[in-house]
Amino acid sequence: MKTIAFPYGKGTITHSFDERQLVDVLTSSIEEYQPECDADELVRRAIESPVGSKRLCELAKNKKKVVIIASDHTRPVPSKIIMPQMLREIRNGNPDAQITILIATGCHRGTTKEELISKFGEEIVQNETIYIHDCDEREKLVNIGVLPSGGQCEINRIAYEADLLVAEGFIEPHFFAGFSGGRKSVLPGIAGRTTVLANHCSEFIADKQARTGILEDNPIHKDMVWAAQKANLQFIVNVVLNSEKEPIFATAGDAVEAHKKGTDFLSALCGAKATPADIVITTNGGYPLDQNIYQAVKGMTAAEATVKQDGVIIMLAASDDGTGGDHFYRRMAETTDIRETMQLFLDRARNETEPDQWMSQIFLRILMRASVIYVSNAPDDIVRDMHMIPAHSIEEALTKAKDLLQKQDVKIVAIPDGISVIVK
Repeated sequence: MKTIAFPYGKGTITHSFDERQLVDVLTSSIEEYQPECDADELVRRAIESPVGSKRLCELAKNKKKVVIIASDHTRPVPSKIIMPQMLREIRNGNPDAQITILIATGCHRGTTKEELISKFGEEIVQNETIYIHDCDEREKLVNIGVLPSGGQCEINRIAYEADLLVAEGFIEPHFFAGFSGGRKSVLPGIAGRTTVLANHCSEFIADKQARTGILEDNPIHKDMVWAAQKANLQFIVNVVLNSEKEPIFATAGDAVEAHKKGTDFLSALCGAKATPADIVITTNGGYPLDQNIYQAVKGMTAAEATVKQDGVIIMLAASDDGTGGDHFYRRMAETTDIRETMQLFLDRARNETEPDQWMSQIFLRILMRASVIYVSNAPDDIVRDMHMIPAHSIEEALTKAKDLLQKQDVKIVAIPDGISVIVK
């Protein structure tokens, strides 16, 4: 028997597998990588030796309005480590700088005060100016031009009016942007809803280059880079995390060059060769990324890349925050024929994208390949509404999976952290 621990919420779920059935465990080499120093030192060294840029303290000189874009509550960015160092570096160069921390919510709900305190600590929340971006707050948006895709690019006015725009973040494989981090702080992070919808159109989501770990010729990435450069994002501090959400690598400097240094590092560690399987068990890496069903689709794409056609994906995601999006839930709940709905999406032009359409499109693509059994704390009826089969343990899920496949002798692949690997 082989026992595997799967991240789930703020804990883990363990299961012992029959090794005659468990044919592979897909993980990245990140867990084997040992950084040469602790997280604070990694970030400090990156800030002091930026890639393709002057130091942040130099960039801050004579700048009145400095805006730091920070990720929201759905991202495990170690802001308690990064933000104090960025603030210190900026003030070392310009003690009089007016600094605003702009929370990049994209199209997510607003971050609560409690979540801000959890993210930054009480001192920063009490003493710094923090503004939470709202993609529908029209009076806070300004048009900065037309994206390569043809969509209008609107960003938060606070960022647009900054004398110096910088960002914190983390880099991980991303299921259609290739990788997170860097340029994503602007688009979708602080963009208007119309801009996000144009960038996440069905044509781009369906593009074979819009996949995990791919940046070259990725149309979604191309839009994002353009938006970051047009917004004049001058400096980033990004980290790479292990499964414990601990930084093992840090990069800082130019938004393109420093980001590439991070993605190159990650690419060398997180590739995994697909092993065809009847059943694939995966996760969204635990909290905070498995708070809802919407986010959990990301982890499912890793399983999609290795499960056999008409196989079963078992997805473990606590989903204590529910579905994660009303548009996403309603679209899936109202769908009776998934292929018909998929064609509806594909027939839409770039500027006709509906809210959360991209996630529904990817989810439909997964459901067209495999049945999904969803192990979560979400209500069973909601899980069923979203065309999945509810379960409350791996044991129960495996029993249901074998019944679906109508066989007991199955091949199983485990992906303990579905968002940390690039399955090829």
